[in-house]
Amino acid sequence: MAKPNAIVLRAAGTNCDFETMAALSLAGFKADLVHINELTRKKKSLQDYRLLVVPGGFTFGDYLGSAKVLANKLRLKLSSEIPEFIESGNLVLGICNGFQALVKAGILPGFKGNYSEQLATLTFNKSGHFQDEWVLLKKESNKTPFVKGVESIYCPINHGEGRFVPKDRKVIERLAENRQIVFKYAENPNGSVADIAGICDETGRVFGLMPHPEKVLFSITNPLSTRKDFPEEGEGMQIFRNAFEFLNKK
Repeated sequence: MAKPNAIVLRAAGTNCDFETMAALSLAGFKADLVHINELTRKKKSLQDYRLLVVPGGFTFGDYLGSAKVLANKLRLKLSSEIPEFIESGNLVLGICNGFQALVKAGILPGFKGNYSEQLATLTFNKSGHFQDEWVLLKKESNKTPFVKGVESIYCPINHGEGRFVPKDRKVIERLAENRQIVFKYAENPNGSVADIAGICDETGRVFGLMPHPEKVLFSITNPLSTRKDFPEEGEGMQIFRNAFEFLNKK
C-alpha cells in the first residue's frame, strides 16, 4: 500500500515548515512542501493529497493581522477546492499561523459543513506582547482522530496574536455542545475565551491549535527533560502518527 501523501502549505513568512515536514516524514507520510501560489495557479492540486498542513510562521508579515492575507487566499482562491478536499474524507491541520488562517478563512469551526463563514478570530494576547513559553494542554474532546490516545501535551507557544475570541457566546456554546473544543490551556497564557487552545470542525477531520506540537518531536527539546526521564519520542509526535494511521486505513 502506498504511503498517504501530505502537503505542507507555505507562503512568504512561513517559518515552521521544515519542522512540520520532519514530523510528517517521521510519522510515515510522503510529504511535499508547496507554495500557495502553486495551488492558486493550478500547478498543484489538493486532490493529489490526503493531508493538508498549514504550518506556523508570520505569513506575509502579518501586516494586515495574523494570517489575514493567507486566510483571504484560502477563502477567495481555493473556495471550492478546500471544501471538496475535506468532504472527500481527507484531513486538515493548522498550527499557530495555520490555525489563525483556518479560523479567519471560516474553515474552522465549520458548523454544518460551512467552510467560508468566519465565526471567531485569533487576536492580540491580553499581555499585549509576543509570548514565547511552554504550556500544558489538556484534552477536552476525542472528536478528532489527531488526538487519539493523547490526554495532555506540554509544548511551546510562540505568538503575539493567539487569543481565541468567538463572534458571540453562541459560538462557544455550540463548540462545547458539539465537542469541538479539543484542547484547553491548563493555565491560560493569552486570555483566550474559555481557555481554548485548539478546536476542530464538526467532522473532526479539520483541526487547528495555537501551540506547536511539531517542536516536540523528541523529548530532548522539552525543558523538563533534564529533571526527569522521558521516552525518546516527544509528546507532539502522536498527533502526526495519529493522522498517518487514520489515513493509512482508508
